[in-house]
Amino acid sequence: MTENCLFCRIISGEIPSHRIYEDDAVYAFLDVYPASEGHTLVAPKKHFSNFTDMNAEDVALLFEAARKVTAAVEKAFSAEGSNIGINNGEVAGQEVPHVHVHVIPRKKGDGGRGIKSIVWTEPDTTNLKEVAEKIRKAL
Repeated sequence: MTENCLFCRIISGEIPSHRIYEDDAVYAFLDVYPASEGHTLVAPKKHFSNFTDMNAEDVALLFEAARKVTAAVEKAFSAEGSNIGINNGEVAGQEVPHVHVHVIPRKKGDGGRGIKSIVWTEPDTTNLKEVAEKIRKAL
């Protein structure tokens, strides 16, 4: 828990929320500024500012909960699909510095688009071998 973190305060019950799911590691609640009806946020109870700060066990618990919540949200709203994603860092659109997974139910004709609509810089693709090697080295 971080006392100044909005999501830590929601998870602790200090700030009210519309809880969807909760277990020992994860708390899921409705987004108060939803992209579509049923837009749910799935957050670890432990405070992590960035996704890359999480260990493998915490990631597994978060994504298993996100899988369950996604199935429930799609069923509840007769969604034909969903966008599931994390904004990791302020430059990527993360508004609250507490890791959370967005589950956004989707239907045909809803006007939304896919992940590539977030950013599309059209980088050079003639250097894919070098790009892959650079990432492998960073691992």
